[in-house]
Amino acid sequence: MQRVALVIQYQGTHFCGWQWQPNQRTVQEEIESAIQSVVNHPVRIHAAGRTDTGVHAAAQVAHFDANTVIPPHRWADILNHRLPSDIVIRGSAGVKPSWHARFSALWRRYRYTIYTDKRPNLFVRPFSWHCYHEPLDARKMQAALLPMLGQQHLAAFHRAGSRRAHSWVEVQDVACIERHPFIQIEIQASGFLYGMVRLLVGLLVEVGRGLRSPDEFTQLWQEQRRDQVKYAAPSQGLCLLRVGYEHFPFPKSLWFDSQPQFLLSPPSFSDTAETTSSCPSVC
Repeated sequence: MQRVALVIQYQGTHFCGWQWQPNQRTVQEEIESAIQSVVNHPVRIHAAGRTDTGVHAAAQVAHFDANTVIPPHRWADILNHRLPSDIVIRGSAGVKPSWHARFSALWRRYRYTIYTDKRPNLFVRPFSWHCYHEPLDARKMQAALLPMLGQQHLAAFHRAGSRRAHSWVEVQDVACIERHPFIQIEIQASGFLYGMVRLLVGLLVEVGRGLRSPDEFTQLWQEQRRDQVKYAAPSQGLCLLRVGYEHFPFPKSLWFDSQPQFLLSPPSFSDTAETTSSCPSVC
């Protein structure tokens, strides 16, 4: 019996989340079925975190145990030939029996992408929230995030239905980054509450629009006013960016920053003119 760790990417658009559910398409079920088609015995795969319906992952981490002589590093290629096009195994490696994708993780980092241009864009739609009705002040949004650093009670951002017994979270890093026409919100923590990031972003956008001040945002979650958090940001803008471990058998280039950044820069008039003039007559 050997334990194999995986770094996994998936586009969550057509999945009902990570975790197995009866009569629903999930990432866990697809990968387990692919593994079982090779080893011919039941396999359970354990992930660092359970992403919700429609949420993406750039570097989800999981592990499984299998009774096989297949070298661990070969599993990535083997599974990629058996998985659907919206799941990719970036890498596989052998780990110690005591290593656990969930319990050995020191932190998880999520990124939420907001697209602010008034013109829709088909190519960014699956990975962003098109939020364009009012301008967003990224500086105010960053100011609202900073007081969250540290060990915090975040019941205001805890969706009903969770089995977790408490709402304490160690928030390790926060950032609101503006790269026009995109605003990216990144949060790193030891763990996340059910629905936490989407609820947080939904309220944070109210700060960006000027409907709440950063101080009001802070007061609301400090007073655990769950009744005031009424809107969750859409799932397609959220991505599990990466997971951190003390001992990780993969190179940084494979997992650390594997979600591409959108860069939209409209051509200048001179660029357009040059392109037009150099185009052959058969175009």
